[in-house]
Amino acid sequence: MKLSEAALWGIVAGTAGVAAMTLAEKVEQRFTHRPNSYVPAHTLERLLRLPHRPDEERLGMNWAMHWGQGIILGAVRGVMAARGVRGPVGSFLFLNFRLLNDQTLENATGVGALPWTWPRDEQVIDLVHKGIYAFVAGIVADRLVQGPYRPTTPRAGWTVGQPA
Repeated sequence: MKLSEAALWGIVAGTAGVAAMTLAEKVEQRFTHRPNSYVPAHTLERLLRLPHRPDEERLGMNWAMHWGQGIILGAVRGVMAARGVRGPVGSFLFLNFRLLNDQTLENATGVGALPWTWPRDEQVIDLVHKGIYAFVAGIVADRLVQGPYRPTTPRAGWTVGQPA
């Protein structure tokens, strides 16, 4: 499979991942009463050098950054799958890529703070939601994108007498 084709399938996977993450966020907010974060809008506003606007006027920009980042970064997960970086390990690596992307943009624009300075509950919530994104995108990418041919070699599993 061509990398461009894998990237396009990755965009589909990223869309699925961001949809799952958004749904999880809305369910979590019903229980925790956590307000919406406008960090994505603030970040995009700074990246585009737009004038500051109140959060009430930023919903479209917030969704554009939230969905846009998740969809576009999905292309990377599609390429990973095409190159054989698949399964839970591929999704874990992709989770770290997503976190790195978020923190780089948020901190480079002066919008964010280093995550280890956040309250623990915010750290957990962010990791859980980004994990949902990364693993759903990974599952979809691994199903849509054909990986390289790798013949399986029989080996003993870690459970005595069971195949791997």
